[in-house]
Amino acid sequence: MTEQPRSSDRLRNELLETALEAAARAGSFLRDARPEDLGVAATKSSAIDVVTEMDIAAEKLITGLISDRRPDDGLLGEEGASVEGSSGVEWVIDPIDGTVNYLYGLPSWAISIAARQDGETLVGVVHAPMRGEIFRAVLGEGAFVNDRPARVRPASELGLALVSTGFGYLAERKAQQAEVARRLIPEVRDIRRGGSAAIDLCDVAAGRLDAYYERGLNPWDYAAGDLIAREAGAVTGGRPGEPLSPALTVAATPGLFAQLQARLDELGAWHD
Repeated sequence: MTEQPRSSDRLRNELLETALEAAARAGSFLRDARPEDLGVAATKSSAIDVVTEMDIAAEKLITGLISDRRPDDGLLGEEGASVEGSSGVEWVIDPIDGTVNYLYGLPSWAISIAARQDGETLVGVVHAPMRGEIFRAVLGEGAFVNDRPARVRPASELGLALVSTGFGYLAERKAQQAEVARRLIPEVRDIRRGGSAAIDLCDVAAGRLDAYYERGLNPWDYAAGDLIAREAGAVTGGRPGEPLSPALTVAATPGLFAQLQARLDELGAWHD
């Protein structure tokens, strides 16, 4: 006799299916509806307005699908979605992670969707349409890029690590982040700046980066990518002894994490 799936398994499967469908629909919309000349007009306020409109429309598409499927769930989105919900499940949504890349026509932008219950992330999906990649993870079941298992790189020492980071929009914060990067770069193999926190976390998961760190992220930037990275074998956190947070997000291979985290703390990567 076939064993019936546990209710927790059914819930996670339902959340994953919903996240995958919502991300796919938003990805198709954002890819196909983007004006071809948007990047040419990148210095004009009208171009920024178009990106904002696309962001809002994509979030409405995602939240509409989720609300139809699971009307009692809560919602938290970058573009203003805020529903408390009554089911204990909350969706954390970034309709375009990497908006400047999207504006300029660069391929590294993604839709990030996570579902969490009682503060614990159960499902994460990051869909990067222009890279042809869908990263996904279910808590305790590993991470995948498309249909291939994702695993972090073998342990690396700090001096051999390829590290990615990001910079905020405020000039004062960027100046401090640039100073941290200036002091860190002689101590590592090299530093990359991709422009999408969600994709950077997923690239750690896929073994394309040894580590990633950034200050100033919001939950919708890292919720899905954090789970994907951890399920691929990465260690994530913030300052020493603290979880990842807007103050600091760090993700790295297990052998590198403590070294990098300690060095970032010394460099003041957690404050402006």
